[in-house]
Amino acid sequence: MADDAPADPVAAASTGAADEDDNGYAPEEEAQVEFQPLVKLEEVKTQTMEEDEEVTFKMRAKLFRWESDSWEKEVKMWKERGTGDVKFLKHKETGKVRMLMRREKTMKICANFYMDTSIELKENAGSDRAWVWRCMDFSEEKSDISLLAIRFANSENAQKFKEQFEAGKVANGESSTPDAAEGGAQEGKAADAKEASKEKAPAEEPKSEAKEAPVDAN
Repeated sequence: MADDAPADPVAAASTGAADEDDNGYAPEEEAQVEFQPLVKLEEVKTQTMEEDEEVTFKMRAKLFRWESDSWEKEVKMWKERGTGDVKFLKHKETGKVRMLMRREKTMKICANFYMDTSIELKENAGSDRAWVWRCMDFSEEKSDISLLAIRFANSENAQKFKEQFEAGKVANGESSTPDAAEGGAQEGKAADAKEASKEKAPAEEPKSEAKEAPVDAN
């Protein structure tokens, strides 16, 4: 009986374990999964309608509009339109110059009009860093004659704005009438804007409804 025992018990145990492994399942392998998008999105360039224009002036400012109070319609007050870069854009073909201003972050347009020769910039309440004027504004779906005011960080910036604004008026007076679809004044409305510009502006410096620090020049 002793002669039938394996010479090496350890080797015999190893052989038995190997046989069990051969009859068992193979070790699991990590599956390689690759996900593909269901829809392939193509890159689309956003049109700003400024592609055919060049920037002749750009500066940070705060814009206001004289309009009715939200609760008392008969009461009018300065309401802030937005803070951002005010730009003068000159069309490469027609030479027409318009003022465009977008709100920061949202980039929503808060002012869009051509500098008509009838527009007159006036100091507001004697401030040397704010200007007031009337114009046919096309920043919203419906064009309207608006009383606007703009405020800069200092008098130097305000003076630069005025100089470039007057230069834009001269350029527009020398070129053809702009197309209303591009944000310019329509024929027949220019006379209304000129007449409205004669009205006296409110004798107070534009202020926002909430107390805020002056516009940062940077």
